Amino acid sequence: MGSICVGVVGATGRMGRTVCDAVVAAEGLELVALVDIHGSDMIHGIQVSPDLHALLDASCDVVVDFTTAEAARETLPFLAQHGIHAVVGTTGFDDRDLVAFESAFEASAANCLIAANFAISAVLMMRFAAEAAALFDTAEIIELHHDEKIDAPSGTALATARMMTPSETGWADDPTQVEEPAGSRGGIGPNGVRIHSVRMRGMTAHQEVILGAQGQTLTIRQDSYDRTSFMPGVVLACRRISGAAGLTVGLDALL
Repeated sequence: MGSICVGVVGATGRMGRTVCDAVVAAEGLELVALVDIHGSDMIHGIQVSPDLHALLDASCDVVVDFTTAEAARETLPFLAQHGIHAVVGTTGFDDRDLVAFESAFEASAANCLIAANFAISAVLMMRFAAEAAALFDTAEIIELHHDEKIDAPSGTALATARMMTPSETGWADDPTQVEEPAGSRGGIGPNGVRIHSVRMRGMTAHQEVILGAQGQTLTIRQDSYDRTSFMPGVVLACRRISGAAGLTVGLDALL
């Protein structure tokens, strides 16, 4: 069986370059094409192209996308149209985007994985939080990222909150009557879970889920100290995406 030919979109960004390094180092994967509208570098001896057609010219089996939601809205339909699997770490998609991607890949010979986080520890943190949520009265999320991250809250925090379904009685009422300065209690995310975002120089990607009940709390924390923490999940996804079906959301489906 030959190598899986991998292309990377957003190749000159920090995550993109880390993905390139991981693909080159991974057994059974071959880096064959790089696309980025912001660069024309050579990475691992491959010329970066601004044109998505470079992915076709290189006969990519899988394309990894760590860009922006705006860019991915063009890239993913292109990949579906041409039968190329997609592994996507881009966040910021809304429900309409997911419906459009699902339709595009259902009509394609290719599959697509969209994951808010590729760190195995983060996937487990989210799963544990989902399992614990209904057993506690209150829950909040604190996500902490490097000071170059432009969006808040993180896609991981939003995805975690979506998984945290409270019990039938719902969360306990918030007793806060005075909030000064405004926003001190964080934003209300999916399932009514409050999310607090920290942007701090020296950090990479971190998250705490804090759950409370009478006389007790449970804190579930995940830390990524380096972008390489996401690479085992990316490599695994590149290897397994061909066995998925249409659109898959969340890395845990492939584990």
